Amino acid sequence: MVDIREAVREDHSTIVRFQLEMAKETEGIFLQQPIVELGVRAVLSDNSKGRYYVAESGNRTIASLLTTYEWSDWRNGQVLWIQSVFVEKEYRRMGVFKKMYEFIKAKTLEENNNYRGIRLYVDKSNEAAIRVYEKLGMNNQHYETFEWMKP
Repeated sequence: MVDIREAVREDHSTIVRFQLEMAKETEGIFLQQPIVELGVRAVLSDNSKGRYYVAESGNRTIASLLTTYEWSDWRNGQVLWIQSVFVEKEYRRMGVFKKMYEFIKAKTLEENNNYRGIRLYVDKSNEAAIRVYEKLGMNNQHYETFEWMKP
């Protein structure tokens, strides 16, 4: 059985570990742990930056994701961005992300909020993730993401 809940400060070290592993695994990037620790702590301390959610099986945290906000003037509401998704290897292909996605989608459907939809980005080479997102009914037909990051 897998349960989904909003992360709390006690999840900090697990989420940091997940982020370090995810960056290395998906993009070959070795993040600086002290910076990731501060970044995760910033979100856990200030919900206006975003919210982490975790999946648990028994007493073990097996996955996490981050939602952040984008204001849409076209929709007069918030679009939730799903970011920083990580599922422990032994729990992949077991529907863990699907359950987390459904949890977030249910939040967008609640009548007492301004959520208008869900977006995420994926590395073009991450074909397994792309197939998962397509199976959940998401599409990439409208936008391409461009970025510039400070060196």
